[in-house]
Amino acid sequence: MPELILFQRDHCHLCELAWEVLAQAHVADFDSVWIEGEADLEKQYGLRVPVLRHTRSSMELDWPFTAEQVRRLMVSSSQV
Repeated sequence: MPELILFQRDHCHLCELAWEVLAQAHVADFDSVWIEGEADLEKQYGLRVPVLRHTRSSMELDWPFTAEQVRRLMVSSSQV
């Protein structure tokens, strides 16, 4: 199971940029969750997407985030 989840929308330019940042951070495996049609997710993430969450620590990065921030999230979350 991937340790990262990217919450996103369809046809979201910022979400596409987030994918590029994940590639720059050498993140090979993550889950994508589309929030459309999911009332709870829309309420929580609607104005914030894209949002990157570490599954074990539940730490989140709101956009904009950098490859370095993603790497730090992975390291700090692995120590939890």
